[in-house]
Amino acid sequence: MPVSLLDAVPRGADDDTAYLGFVEWAQDRGLTLYPAQDEAVIEIVSGSNVVLSTPTGTGKSLVAVAAHAAALARGGRTYYTAPIKALVSEKFFALVEIFGAANVGMVTGDSSVNPDAPIVCCTAEILANLALRRGADAEVDQVVMDEFHYYGDPDRGWAWQVPLLLLPRAQFVLMSATLGDVTAIADDLSRRTGRPTARITGVERPVPLSFSYSRTPIHETVEELLVTGQSPVYVVHFSQAAAMERAQALSSIRIVSREQRDEIAEAIGGFRFTTAFGRTLSRYVRAGIGVHHAGMLPRYRRLVETLAQRGLLRVICGTDTLGVGINVPIRTVLVTALAKYDGQRMRQLSAREFHQIAGRAGRAGYDTAGTVVVMAPDHEIENAAALAKAGDDPKKLKKVVRKKAPQGFVNWSEATFDRLVDAEPEPLVPQLQLTAAMIINVIARGGDVFANVRDLVRDNHEPPARRFELARRALAIFRTLLAADVVEVDRATGAIRLTVELQPNFALNQPLSPFALAAISLLDPEEAPGGAGTGHYALDVVSIIEATLDDPRPVLAQQQFLARGEAVAEMKREGIEYDERMELLEAITYPKPLEELLAQSYEVFASSQPWIRDFELSPKSVVRDMFERALSFSELISFYQLARSEGLVLRYLSDAYRAIRQTVPAEAQTESLHDLVAWLGELVRQVDSSLVDEWEALISPSADPDEPVVPPAPPSVLTNRRAFNVLVRNELFRRVQLAALQRDDELVALDPDADWPAALDAYFDEHDEILTGGPARSPRLVTIDESDAAAAGSSAAAGGVSRSSGVWRIEQTLDDPAGDHDWRIRGVVDLAASEDAGTAVVRITEVVRL
Repeated sequence: MPVSLLDAVPRGADDDTAYLGFVEWAQDRGLTLYPAQDEAVIEIVSGSNVVLSTPTGTGKSLVAVAAHAAALARGGRTYYTAPIKALVSEKFFALVEIFGAANVGMVTGDSSVNPDAPIVCCTAEILANLALRRGADAEVDQVVMDEFHYYGDPDRGWAWQVPLLLLPRAQFVLMSATLGDVTAIADDLSRRTGRPTARITGVERPVPLSFSYSRTPIHETVEELLVTGQSPVYVVHFSQAAAMERAQALSSIRIVSREQRDEIAEAIGGFRFTTAFGRTLSRYVRAGIGVHHAGMLPRYRRLVETLAQRGLLRVICGTDTLGVGINVPIRTVLVTALAKYDGQRMRQLSAREFHQIAGRAGRAGYDTAGTVVVMAPDHEIENAAALAKAGDDPKKLKKVVRKKAPQGFVNWSEATFDRLVDAEPEPLVPQLQLTAAMIINVIARGGDVFANVRDLVRDNHEPPARRFELARRALAIFRTLLAADVVEVDRATGAIRLTVELQPNFALNQPLSPFALAAISLLDPEEAPGGAGTGHYALDVVSIIEATLDDPRPVLAQQQFLARGEAVAEMKREGIEYDERMELLEAITYPKPLEELLAQSYEVFASSQPWIRDFELSPKSVVRDMFERALSFSELISFYQLARSEGLVLRYLSDAYRAIRQTVPAEAQTESLHDLVAWLGELVRQVDSSLVDEWEALISPSADPDEPVVPPAPPSVLTNRRAFNVLVRNELFRRVQLAALQRDDELVALDPDADWPAALDAYFDEHDEILTGGPARSPRLVTIDESDAAAAGSSAAAGGVSRSSGVWRIEQTLDDPAGDHDWRIRGVVDLAASEDAGTAVVRITEVVRL
């Protein structure tokens, strides 16, 4: 039985005992510390700060475990920070396995689990806000900052600098593979903490890398790497579209044998590829080709990672996200370009970016060497092919016309490649910012507020000119807070204090949540358009919450594109000239429900809470649009052509689901809102259960299996009765909407058993239109008869639906202008098929007049 780390390094252990105990624990698991790891552990148990800048694959994670063990032995509290929630979550589970669930907590900004534990995993922003709020009194004895090169990120770098400035009694362990010269940071850290700071860098990789520059076409390069046994190969692109195109191109060559294909198929088993992208991915992985990028559903990414860990995928086409702790074991990194678009312009890769990508090659414990291949630009490859074809014939060589780089192309060459291979990462540039929320947190700390703010803006890592800018910014913010009566100055003592009471997690969770609460209070369920219970109130609540969330830009861009397309068609029908059409189009954007109400409410709220202006309100309609159009996730993706952004869309829906549940108070919740939330949660769960289940699993995590398994299918869609009822109603209302638009062909395609054309002709002989407003989708107009399923005799889980081969009989009343309500859509819900499909499978049998 392996010794527990808590037993090997017990509470109260001295430095020598802690060091020897950790080494024994590691050896018990077959791990021998590399010299750099050994040096870092010795420095940590001795109480020094450590800056660990060693290549990928040199075991920085094991050093972090040693740091946490040393902190617990001293009876201290230790924080682990990472730049992304997924990495925080991954580290949380890993540490729970080592230290036990009682000793590890997690705070990510939208959820927290066991936050008072002695080991806390969090994003850097969480720790930075804690440092601002508590300063030197914060209960933080040790900080382990992973991916510390984010210190130089223009938008988020402040969160890596603030803890270094404001937590003087903490021991710091700063880790990254690409830090560059950190002399100034290390010296300043020693000055502030009074601890020596050990810099451990320049370490030789345990798995050495070989670098080469290729002028052969990429498919030939890949084939050569496969033949020479240098797989798995990660083909790096700088856009998701390029990664997908490469996977498609490589699917034409033989990647794996028939036996390997059979092994892949067996490993995949019954995994559900439910979306259009998923069906494409299924074809690729069965051919031994993986795809990996941030736009994929998490379960698809995990499937690729799992198959790669088993050695079943020989080629993976992905983006440079593999540089941030992504768990894909690879032997060779094939870089398709040395230039990328950074959101503003095309430019060559920095040395830091290149080494982050290259460092993923070579697997410790698997490979004796890693390979990094960089592709030449296309025109250089074509020139090389033309010269090779000419051979040694001087006449033919003279006739070769060398192609040049296209105009505007950010070129690179073998000289660029050589420079990047030899270059050290650029020095980190400090990026401290100031916001009203930061200043409020400092004021909330109490004590000498003026001195605290002065120290923050004057004694930091910024150059003198930048410090002067920060001082002016702090003064402007303070004047705004004073004018809004958020702070006051005691005339007798000069003390500065807040006039409002801040919630404990101020600026940690959804920063616009207080505004959302105020805006929801302006809505009246009884006086909502269409009357109570029609769903308008619930949808308006959703619109308020959506306005506080980050924009899912691909969705909004496609919504605007569709809206403008429809507007152009209408303008053409009206005979509007081209120039006027173009001018009118500028005003057409994506849907923004409650835009005017939200803008007015925001201004009123900001007049008394000016810190809110740090956060932009952004009205939009994604969840609401899905519900009003009665779209499933796959239909939303198809309708707006978002196949490459499935993961982003689902993450947004998941964030919306959690924000609604966490923000809307009980007294503001209605049955319609309960229905909508249940529908949204089940929709997310059925597409990828991890995004809902991960937070529940954190409370009682299960041990990881010895061998990774393919992500499991989501739970039965029949489990949540309320959500399933909404799915059924949505399927019926989809028919109502199509009928209102008289789209006979689409209705016949959905329900070949129903005579839709004849029924609609008869209906429109009596009525001018089919109404589709709030009352038309009221649950009162839907009848569900479960007697057939109940007669089948199957039992149901608590709150769920009977699992059987039975059916529900359903009826939707059409809302006509006269209010006669004498037309019905009738059909059945196939429960067994619904369970298999993960959604309500509805079949309409007739459309009749009573």
